[in-house]
This record gives sequence, structure tokens and C-alpha cells, in this order.
Amino acid sequence: MNSKVLSTLEYNKIIDKLVEKADSAPGKALAKELVPMNDIEKIREAQTETADALTRLFKKGSTSFGNTCDLGFSIKSLEIGSSLSASELLKIAGMLDNVSRIKSYGKKDRDDQPDDSLDVYFDALSPLTQLAGEINRCIISEEEIADEASPTLKNIRRQMQITNDKIHSQLNSMVTGSLRTYLQDAVITMRDDRYCIPVKAEYKSQVSGMVHDQSSTGSTFFIEPAAVVELNNKLKSLSLEEKKEIEVILQNLSFSASEHTAELDTDQQNMTILDFIFAKGKLALDMNATMPLFNRHHRIDIRKGRHPLLDKKKVVPIDVSLGKDFDLLVITGPNTGGKTVTLKTVGLFSLMGQAGLHIPAADRSELGIFKEVFADIGDEQSIEQSLSTFSSHMKSIVHILDKADEHSLCLFDELGAGTDPTEGAALAIAILNHLHDKHIRSMATTHYSELKIYALSTEGVENACCEFNVETLQPTYRLLIGIPGKSNAFAISSKLGLSDEIIKAAKEQIDKEDESFEDVISDLEQSRIKLEAEKKEIAEYKERIKTLQDQLKAKNEKIDRAKDDILRRANEDAREILQEAKDVADKTIRDFNKLSAGMDIKDLEKKRQNIREKIDDKNSRLSLKEKPVKVSTGDRVDPKKLKKGDAVKILSMNSKGIVNTLPDSKGNLFVQCGIMRIQANVSDMILIDEDMITAPKVTSSGSGKIKMSKSMSVSPEINLLGKTVDEALSLLDKYLDDAYLAHLPSVRIVHGKGTGALRSAVQSHLKRTKIVKEFRLGEFGEGDAGVTIATFK
Repeated sequence: MNSKVLSTLEYNKIIDKLVEKADSAPGKALAKELVPMNDIEKIREAQTETADALTRLFKKGSTSFGNTCDLGFSIKSLEIGSSLSASELLKIAGMLDNVSRIKSYGKKDRDDQPDDSLDVYFDALSPLTQLAGEINRCIISEEEIADEASPTLKNIRRQMQITNDKIHSQLNSMVTGSLRTYLQDAVITMRDDRYCIPVKAEYKSQVSGMVHDQSSTGSTFFIEPAAVVELNNKLKSLSLEEKKEIEVILQNLSFSASEHTAELDTDQQNMTILDFIFAKGKLALDMNATMPLFNRHHRIDIRKGRHPLLDKKKVVPIDVSLGKDFDLLVITGPNTGGKTVTLKTVGLFSLMGQAGLHIPAADRSELGIFKEVFADIGDEQSIEQSLSTFSSHMKSIVHILDKADEHSLCLFDELGAGTDPTEGAALAIAILNHLHDKHIRSMATTHYSELKIYALSTEGVENACCEFNVETLQPTYRLLIGIPGKSNAFAISSKLGLSDEIIKAAKEQIDKEDESFEDVISDLEQSRIKLEAEKKEIAEYKERIKTLQDQLKAKNEKIDRAKDDILRRANEDAREILQEAKDVADKTIRDFNKLSAGMDIKDLEKKRQNIREKIDDKNSRLSLKEKPVKVSTGDRVDPKKLKKGDAVKILSMNSKGIVNTLPDSKGNLFVQCGIMRIQANVSDMILIDEDMITAPKVTSSGSGKIKMSKSMSVSPEINLLGKTVDEALSLLDKYLDDAYLAHLPSVRIVHGKGTGALRSAVQSHLKRTKIVKEFRLGEFGEGDAGVTIATFK
């Protein structure tokens, strides 16, 4: 790609933004070298890497590659056996620590998470944790080695500390004792790395020792007392030993690092690449950019594109297409309307996309692959080269026409401007027609009406305009493809206060054809505005209808859920009531059957009263759920006329019965409803015909036993498979009572073979059951040993 277009379309400013997003110096250097590519597979690979980095940034947040540094010199030194300094080793440890963090950042959250294009870089990282830990253990900073770096160093420093303490002890005794009067100040100082005391010049001979320095005034001599000379010598010797031991430690660490030069080189390269890729992801995140689609047919379809260097809160998105129905787009309209921005947006998007960068446009925007992008935009007038505006533009256009082919994208701003309008328009048409004949994708901006007519009359060429609001004298920056634009010079001049007389005179200077053409454009513009308003209104109606449909659907779903919930609760309540009623009835029947065995009639009456209380409690609970029934005055029962034996209907319970007692002072009385005796109020009942009531049939035997027919059918078989012994015996006991009351002669009990535990429990239970006459195992065809046949008495 030619370097001139990178500057013209401000691609370099995008690269500057990318460099800012990189964390490390190598990453920034790699970002600065990024240029557009021509290989579509490499472009798609780079775009995929950017998209995967953006996805990770969304999921896990940002990360830092700041400790990544260029280790090239250090690695070369290690390969030839040289020893590294403490700062160089610390850089290696710092990068390895960052490698460890980045490798953890790159791990998948779930095992079923799909692979992406960055896994290969994360997997290739080697944290070398042991080496990094050893370096950090031994080296505290660039100027300090840890005491624990080696036992020898620790011992040397301990000896140095002891010697230091001895020196300070002796010098302190001198400073505060016998020599105090000889000293300029009561302090201990250092000269030539040896401990000294400041002695007054007149007492120099009174203090034995070595003179190391003298003050500038000559009044003070810095003397090393003879008593500490040996200790200072020892301290100096220990210091040299310390220095040698530090060199040994650094040499050992360097040797350990030299065994991993290949891993260090791989880590540096992969960390640099990851820093660069994530810089592209961060830039895409900052621009709210998306990955474009690419094609080999030089087709452009930008949806809601925003120039990346303009304020994203203020820039107006544009839709631009080129290369499908037409390969040449002529853009017209007033100045400052956005024509040049449109050209730069298309050109810059092509460069960014081919460089592997996302573009700030709507999803599924499409770009073609161009080997070259040419742009003649801006004023390149040169006084030094004696070039006018027209000449400089023409020189650039000549270069473009010489180099461009069908794999190029050409952009022209104000083509043919700067010279006689008639000649300029003719040149512009000839240039565009030349490019059109060679099928070169081109875009040009112009004010010439002749180019509008050329676009209207030439196949494969399309008009476009940048919309302008004449009322506010402000451009809307919307690009409208298929509509030629107006310069609106007369309308703008009139709005700015130019007299109608001058404007009328100016219009007379335009020939009839031009005026007619402008009128047609004006009519088209008015029709377009009207259609867009209607289209917007229809879209609003559709959106409102869709909202209402969604609300109705949600409401219906809510009603269905409520209905299902009500039915479910009603079924559960009914099941509980039926089960409780059945349990009470079964217990009552068993009690009645036991009456013949000598049960006291008082106990039986007490049980009957308990049952009645339970039934009354159920009825009262049910009556609370009933809606009150309004009874007209004419239908109400007169308490004075009510007699025992009258047929009535209790409204709140929807039950019919016979009056059993006369009402008391409050109007309460008992009504016999079947087997239930219910207390109610006369205000809650009406009189009915007696033939509407049917009572249950009760027969009494001569021996005084009470028998009731079983109202439900009972199966001659019970299946106990899969039940525990306790569950099976509970079900079996109830089933035998039901079957006996239903007058079944025998029943079939299915318990299975299995371990025989359930069979033994069933047969033991049958032995204890008084109503069972005999039982046996099933025969061939009846279920064999998996079935027991029981016969009732």
C-alpha cells in the first residue's frame, strides 16, 4: 500500500491510537509497524484474532503485558556463557511472573468451552516458575542481594555486622569519653570507606591514628584511630568477599537461566504478539467496532459506519455501498455537508480492515480486498514547485490513472475543481468514464451538474448526496444513495439575507435546461422527505402493534399459567378431601362391622359424633369459598311456618335435606343431608319439593347387624411390586377391607419372587387377618410363586 494514502486518509492516527493501547515496548513497536495486507486468508486470520481478544476482554476484563521486555541481548549473553547483572535477571523474573499471570488469564473457565485462535499463544507460554522464584528469592532490587541468597553471603554479612558493631562500640567510647575535648563534633563519619572521627587541628598530635582527610578550612582532621585500624581492615576484607560472593550468586542464576534460553525467547515473542493482539481488541472495544466480512469481488457494503477519528457521540452513521449494482459513485451536495468525510470513511475502513483492525460500523458490514487505495483529497498547492491547486490535483490524478487497475480503490475529492467549470466538468467526466470502463471501484465528490447527469445516464454509475436542511442551514450528514444533491446556493443566500431581486437576477442567468434539472431534483427531494416521513410513521405503527402483540401474548401466557396453577391446586385440594373422606368412611365401616363383636353403643355414638364434627368442619371450610348467594325476599323461609320434615336447600353449600329441628331464637336449626346432620340458618335456605331429595338405602338384619353396600368397584388384584414391606402391608390391609366389603370371593396379591421377603411378610399378614379363610401360592398360569391367592370367609 502506498505511503501517501496512509497519510491522506489519516491511517497513521489510527496506528497512534493502537500504539497507546499496547502495554509493553515490544508490543508498541509491533503495533507501529502494522500495515494493510492483501492476502484475504491472513486478513481473516488477523480479524479472527482481534475478535477473540475482544471476546475475552468482554468476558474476563482487561489484563496487562507491561513487564514484557526485549530480552534479545540478555538471551545472546546467556547463550555465550556470560553472567547477567542483577537488573537483567530481575527483568527476566518480572517477565516470567507476567507470563504466569497471562497464562492463568488464558485458561478456559469450562472444559466444554470451544477453542479460539489465541489458545496456541497461551499454550506456548512457559512460566518457568522455579527460575523466576529463585531470582526473586536472591535479588531484592537492582542494588541489593538478599542475605538468604547463599549461606556464604549470609555468614559474610553477619561477620560484617559484628565488625561494624565493634567499631562503633570503640569509637563511641572515644567520642563520649577521653577524646571528647579533642573533637570538633561528637560524631562518627566515613572517609574512603573507613570509619573516622573529626579531630580539631590543634589536637591532631593527641590522637594516634591515620589521617584520611582534612576540612576545607583546615580546622578539622578526619583521623582513623589506631584502635580500630585492624577492625576497619577486616571490614574492608569482608566487603571484598561479599562482592565476590554476589558475583558467584549472579553467575549461578545466569547459568540456571541459560538452560531455558529457548523458552525465554518463545515467551518473549508470544507475549509481544498477545500484547499486540489485545491492543487491537482494546481499540475495537474503545471504538465500539465490529469485525467486517471480506470478499474477493471488490464489493463494499458499510452499514452505519462512523469515522473513527470523530467524536462517536456526535458523528452521524452512514450507509455506503459500492461494487454490487454500480462501481462508480458520484457524491454531490453543499460544502461542509460530509462528502469528504464519506470518502475518508470508506478509504480508512478499507485500510483498517485489511490491517486486521475492526471497523466502527454495524455488524455484517462488508469490505473488498484492494491491492492499492488511491486518494486525491485536500489542497496540495505548492509554491516551491510552482503548482497551483488545479495543477497539484492533476499531478496526483495522473499518477492514480497510471497506477490504478481493477484491484484498486480510487477516491477523488472535488474532481475537476480549480479551473474553468465547463472544462473541469468535461475533464471529470472523461476521467471517471476511463475508470468506469476499466471496472475500477471509484468514488468522487463534485458540485458539477454535468456529473449528476452523467451518473443518471450511465449504467453502472450512481448518484449520491449529503442531505442538507435548508430551513436550519445545517447539514444532516446523512448519505442518500440514488439521489443527486443540490448545492442549494440560492436557498442558502436567501436565508442569509440576500435580496430577492438579486436572487431572481441570478436565476435568469441559468439556462432553462439547468433550471429544469434543478427543479426535478428539488421535486425528488420533497418526495423523498415525504416518503421517509411516511415510512417512519409506518415503522412506528408496526412497532406499536408488535408491542401490543407482545403484551397480549404475555398476558395470555400469564392467564394460562394462573389457570393451570388454579386447576393444579384445586385437584390437589380435591384429592386431599377425597382421601380424608375415604379414610373416615373406611374407619366408620370397620367400626360398624365390629359392632357385632360386642362394641358398646355409646362408643359407637361417640365415634359417630366425631365424624359429624369433622364433616361440619369441612363444610364450613368449603362454605367460606362459596360466593354469597342473593335470595329474594319472596324465596326466603318463614321460621314460624317451617315444620320438621320440610324439604329445604342450603344455598351456601348447595346441599338439599330434611329439616330435623325447628329454628331457635337466632334462626339456627339442624338439617339432615343424607348421612350428614348439618347446622344452618333459615336465612341461608329455601323450601324445595320433597321428590328432589334422594336418601341412601339402609337395611337392617334381624340379628341387629348393620350392613352397607360398597358404592365403588374394587379390583380383584393388588400389585405390591417395588414397595417396601411397611408400605406393602399398609396398602394390603386397606385393600383387603375394601375387597371384603365389596363381597369379592378371593383376591390376587402380586408380590414378586425376588428374595422372598415381601412374600413372607404378605403371607404372615394374611394369617393374622380374621376375614381371610385361606391363601395359597399361585399355580402355573396364575403367576407361580410371585403371586398369592387369598380367599375370604
